Amino acid sequence: MLLAKIKEALNSLYEDTQEAPEAPEAPEAAEAEVAAAETAPETETAPAPEAQAEEGEPAAGEGEAETEEAEEPVAPPGPKETDYKAKGYHLDVDLPPEKVVAAAEILNRENFFIEAITGVDWIDDQQLEVVYDFNHFDELCRVVIRSRLDRSNPEIPTISHIYQGANWHERETHDFFGITFTGHPNLEPLLLPEDADFHPLLKDFKA
Repeated sequence: MLLAKIKEALNSLYEDTQEAPEAPEAPEAAEAEVAAAETAPETETAPAPEAQAEEGEPAAGEGEAETEEAEEPVAPPGPKETDYKAKGYHLDVDLPPEKVVAAAEILNRENFFIEAITGVDWIDDQQLEVVYDFNHFDELCRVVIRSRLDRSNPEIPTISHIYQGANWHERETHDFFGITFTGHPNLEPLLLPEDADFHPLLKDFKA
């Protein structure tokens, strides 16, 4: 199935984002703990209140951990399948800027074409987002690639050398959001005046 194949291929881009295993405790630290325990003076301690409770009575706080609701597990990074009827796309993929070119190469090899490149201004987070919409030539399979950028320095590599149609999409996105597509052969204004020094779709733009 095409969707499963693409999901697996794009998931390979997340291999280096998996959490590294915890490092084992250093032998020196373990020896120091043992030595400290051996040399610590023995002190007589009073019995805990729980020990004085009558037999059969639960200790204070017993069972609280069991009654607490378990936290929902955090979903691992990777492509997320979505309901096409509700969302309008089949696969939602969040990637850092440096992974976008590799994702475009994968989709190009699998006969996907670029539909659009747009921007989103997350002004409260001080971020901009680039959204890439892809579809398949032979069967309906829409894939969305998203990448967040620092709003004060929004840069992301161009994919115009992979998809020629991305050339003017990136120029338009640069016009309206000020996002720089590094490596673009001609990132000149497409729809705005040549001397425009503003980006009208930024949320703090004032006409």
